[in-house]
Amino acid sequence: MKFGLFGGARAKGGPAGDSSAYHDFVNYVVEAEKLGFSSVFLVEHHFTGFGQVSASMSMLAYLAARTERIRLGTAVVVLPWHNPILIAEQAATLDLLSSGRLDFGVGKGYRSYEFSGFCIAPEEATERFDEAMEVIRKAWTSPGRFSYHGKRWRFDDVIVEPSPIQQPHPPFWLGAGSAESIRRAAREGYNLLLDQIAPTDLIINRVATFREECERVGRRWDPMSVGVTRGLQIVHNDEERRRAIATRRQVLKNIGDLARGVGDLLRPTRATGAAQRLRRLPGARRALRAHPHLSRAMGVGCQRGHEPGACGDRN
Repeated sequence: MKFGLFGGARAKGGPAGDSSAYHDFVNYVVEAEKLGFSSVFLVEHHFTGFGQVSASMSMLAYLAARTERIRLGTAVVVLPWHNPILIAEQAATLDLLSSGRLDFGVGKGYRSYEFSGFCIAPEEATERFDEAMEVIRKAWTSPGRFSYHGKRWRFDDVIVEPSPIQQPHPPFWLGAGSAESIRRAAREGYNLLLDQIAPTDLIINRVATFREECERVGRRWDPMSVGVTRGLQIVHNDEERRRAIATRRQVLKNIGDLARGVGDLLRPTRATGAAQRLRRLPGARRALRAHPHLSRAMGVGCQRGHEPGACGDRN
């Protein structure tokens, strides 16, 4: 098992505050590398008004210059919103600048208001994702120029430069939760990224599904091909524990509100209402009951190397 970081910087409102927050996060990652953490995975989100990272690869490029060993991951680049050739170029450049430390995590997206902001129908997410991955794989594995003619994208006689250092390409990671998407990750050669909310028994089942599908299709099972995100807060007394639980509840509420839409974030909510909404989040009640100490919005551990029978919260 290896331990890493997951999340990203949070803007604080206004250029000065945003700059300070981003540099604090950079220093946090630099210190984590000194302490032996193996990786950092950054999210990509847009239009939240909540200060989440929107340009993850730009931030990772800066981290590449400030670090030497820690692996730099996207969790995830939401492909339906991007030109796949530009993404292939940017990711390859990041891999080059980091001397081959990129972990390329991708996903389809799930927040409806983000799709709306980009004027893209959520129903198109899967086909846009599939085409983008076809283009990116072709860009990184073609020996020279290539063309691609799809439904959403057309490219004629193009070549992606530079080439990534990791050959044939940086490791692909797929954010997945449903059984079918997990099996797809196993079939198509992705590593697997699992969420921070699902309770331990569900995480164990998902890892087992991934392992079974790997074995079914003849892919070698590697425990290090699974990343599990968990909230972690170190506490020293009961008062710190109480604050940690309150923080974690707020984090889960914010995640649920953002998943439903930004309107929920702007709507006043009494404490009792917040608790009721928290309980409606998938897996939240069992997760908090089983592990009330788990907390922190930024910097949750990305634990890699879980066997299906292992505890997903073994920090």
